[in-house]
Amino acid sequence: MVEKIVGAIIGWFSFFLALPFGKEILVFIISLMPILELRGGLIAASLLQLDPIPSYIISVIGNILPVPFILWLINSILDWMRKSKHFKKIALWLDKKVEKHKYQIETYGFWGLVLFVGIPLPGTGAWTGCLIASVLEMDRKKAFFAAMIGIFIASIIMMIVSFGLLKHIIG
Repeated sequence: MVEKIVGAIIGWFSFFLALPFGKEILVFIISLMPILELRGGLIAASLLQLDPIPSYIISVIGNILPVPFILWLINSILDWMRKSKHFKKIALWLDKKVEKHKYQIETYGFWGLVLFVGIPLPGTGAWTGCLIASVLEMDRKKAFFAAMIGIFIASIIMMIVSFGLLKHIIG
């Protein structure tokens, strides 16, 4: 499923492919995106036949970049969204997402956040993990460190999947 979404995004942003480093820019943009994050970035890199090591670095940087902004700003943004008639539905959807996943982070704290970010399953990742950590008012520095560890775990798993198994399946 992620492969189809990534393929569609590559199609939508195909104009980047004509630019110098266009493929790398596309991988970076996908890695920045919520839900896809570095999982999508590394799959895109594999589909675009990029070199694994630079792709890894680009994807990790793209996934790390939003983390401090989420940890330090998301509560204020959510408060504003809840009051806005245009964004209230999105804020409520995010609140439900937090409620659904907060148990494991709340129960296991730092290591719960590491695992939540690090195990690349649908609905997990740095964006959601940091959102939950912020709503739970976890110490931001510890949450940042936990997210970094989780991102590196997820990146290793996804490198194996994207450039190992996936490459052999697709060809």
